[in-house]
Amino acid sequence: MRVTPRGGLVSPEARQAVKAASGDLASRPDLLIEHLHRLVDAEGGLRPSRLAALAETLRLSTSEVYEVASFYHHLRLLREDEPAPRATVRVCTNLSCALAGADALLHALQHRCGADVAVEGASCMGLCTQAPGVLVGRHALGNATPEAVIAALPQASAPAKPPAAAVDYAAYRAGGGYRLLEECHAAARAPEAIMAQLEAADLRGLGGAGFPSVRKWRTLAQQPGPRLIVLNADEGEVGTCKDGHILRTDPHRVLEGMLVAAWAVAAGRIWIYLRDEYAAESALLHRELQALHEAGLVRYGGVDVGGPEDDEPGADAEVRARPPRVALRRGAGAYICGEESALIESLEGKRGMPRLKPPIVAISGLFGRPTLEHNVETLWWVRDIVQGGGQAWAALGRRGRKGVRRFTVSGRVARPGVYLVPAGITARELIEEHAGGMAPGWSLYGVLPGGASGGILNANQADLPLDFGTLDAEGCFIGSMALIVLGQREGHVDKAREAATNLMQFFAHESCGQCTPCREGTHQMLAAMASPAWDATHIAGLTRIMRDASICGLGQAAPNPTDSVLRHFPQEVVLEGTLAGGADKSEPRG
Repeated sequence: MRVTPRGGLVSPEARQAVKAASGDLASRPDLLIEHLHRLVDAEGGLRPSRLAALAETLRLSTSEVYEVASFYHHLRLLREDEPAPRATVRVCTNLSCALAGADALLHALQHRCGADVAVEGASCMGLCTQAPGVLVGRHALGNATPEAVIAALPQASAPAKPPAAAVDYAAYRAGGGYRLLEECHAAARAPEAIMAQLEAADLRGLGGAGFPSVRKWRTLAQQPGPRLIVLNADEGEVGTCKDGHILRTDPHRVLEGMLVAAWAVAAGRIWIYLRDEYAAESALLHRELQALHEAGLVRYGGVDVGGPEDDEPGADAEVRARPPRVALRRGAGAYICGEESALIESLEGKRGMPRLKPPIVAISGLFGRPTLEHNVETLWWVRDIVQGGGQAWAALGRRGRKGVRRFTVSGRVARPGVYLVPAGITARELIEEHAGGMAPGWSLYGVLPGGASGGILNANQADLPLDFGTLDAEGCFIGSMALIVLGQREGHVDKAREAATNLMQFFAHESCGQCTPCREGTHQMLAAMASPAWDATHIAGLTRIMRDASICGLGQAAPNPTDSVLRHFPQEVVLEGTLAGGADKSEPRG
């Protein structure tokens, strides 16, 4: 018979360490990840004794705490007697940074930083336009060199500071900010009138899926209260950093859009889920939310707005009359949490595993409540569209497309950056009109129109319009609008085959592991791509299984780069039973 609790006895010392790290944080299971963050911040990692003590505090099993702690890349697990590293250096090895020499940088740092510094390859961290990107502790370092990283190590544990160039509350207010929100509260605007403008604009979800935004708002408004809002600021798609750019430059336009949305659908509580890589942006949002709290526009106290039983009762009019409660939460390094239901699982203190649908999040989301979830850029546009008119915004596109898009452009261009462009622009126009053309000495070889998920186009396809649905015939899509440019110059070609392998490694690393088609399919696809001769029939079979049977978009879209190589770069691969150069007679389309 067991005479001790599962997980072993909890020592007074471990109990006190957890209490000291957690401070005044409530002891609720939905705050588990915040508790884990505080332990890592205090002690550099998570030891078994601390996990057992935290399980006791939150009234969870030790296995539940361990499975969450082991799921997220930024929650370091330590043996009980293992010293924590003096600092952690994460080097992005995904495609944009790989093109800029990330592998050589990682190798150099592993040999130069010292045994007490943990140097790790990592997934995209939102520094795509400053490749190669590195996190030193939680400090972002773009255009990184070994010397710059080593120089930054002494400050690795220092708190991040808000970006200096951001528009703060006073400046935003002076420029007419929050006037729309005031009109809403003064009954000068009606919820349906606001939704009508979004419909006229044909505003789509700009985080990747492109779902019509107004359909989410109207679906939510039709559900019984209480209703909730989640701002998805966990962009992690390879090559994407537009939301981070918005947050570090003009955060209040997002916050006003968020508050207008909460008013329109009568939502009383809001969660902002921010990727852990954006520490400076987190410091900025914390400061500006405090300013909104002091102005009486929100009720803000940090990470907590209550648990599943802490809704405030009231009819829609009463909910709209109260400032909403807002929480700012940290992600923990998991690309999958950009998927809306996986993010909600994470907010509930669980592993970020996508939910089966139906029901959709707008009907049963966070804590089972109807939840409106949007990414940063989608809400950034609410003020402009409502004040300027949806039809006027829609007319800004090219080639019959509606509105404006914000693209992250990285890779072999003269000026990598985040650019605001008309919907329907072509990749060639985007490169030449905004990114300064190709980098000196390079010519265009191919483009990824939508980061890791969106497939790969060759140079002859660079004149296709970029927007939702325009690339379907080519097996590609714009997704999060991350344009990664491949080039060629004398003696070197950025081969699509190598790019696709890098992306499949990313998908295999970031798969949550919940469903077999994605968990196993990504690794089997990597093995198939490693062969000198590609078996198109085998790859097509893997593609079909992953697309048809994966739970979420990660597994469904993971084959896109591989398929693109077969379709658009046949000269790069030798197919089984054919001659080099692509004399393939099969149908490698999936």
